[in-house]
Amino acid sequence: MATAAFPPGGTYFDNVKRSFTDVPVNAAAGNAISTTEFLEASESLTGLFDVLGSAAFKPVKGDVLGNVKKIRERQLESPAESETLQDLVRNELKTKKHTATEGLVWLVRGLDFTAQALRKNLNAPSEELAASFREAYSNTLKPHHSFIIKPIFSAAMSATPYRKDFYTKLGDDQTKVNEELNVWLKALEAIVAILKEFLATKEAKW
Repeated sequence: MATAAFPPGGTYFDNVKRSFTDVPVNAAAGNAISTTEFLEASESLTGLFDVLGSAAFKPVKGDVLGNVKKIRERQLESPAESETLQDLVRNELKTKKHTATEGLVWLVRGLDFTAQALRKNLNAPSEELAASFREAYSNTLKPHHSFIIKPIFSAAMSATPYRKDFYTKLGDDQTKVNEELNVWLKALEAIVAILKEFLATKEAKW
């Protein structure tokens, strides 16, 4: 049996290295999002794929971590120009390169997929995870995936555990789990919305 992903009396979110609730967003500077904390929170999010427990989710997790790596490499290369995600994108595009920017586009799609799947499931107490994840996949990643990738991700959607098993792995107190998941999701959704809006602007295009 898998070990619990949470401390006694707590929830999965107590063990998260960095939550999206802890990612600084500077509203006065056009909702600038701090790069370091955002990448840490994105890495921490992949722990949820481990809780989902299926080997089928390895490509989803690998996709997120691969895109985090592209963004972090650019940040390490030019730290002074990459303190916020928006500055990182603007400054990379000035060099006529777009590896990290493209990584961010794909990372945001992956985060959007995760947020939509969990939000739909949280809001529909009788719906199984597979249905929520399939719908979220259709709305987010599927339109951008090739015919080779689609079956791999579709298999992951169908391999999700039963709803009750997943939520039990997040904590013993389901009311607390739902409350903390909702807080985490709201922060993630807000960041995804800011980044989607920014990435749709001319200055983020290559």
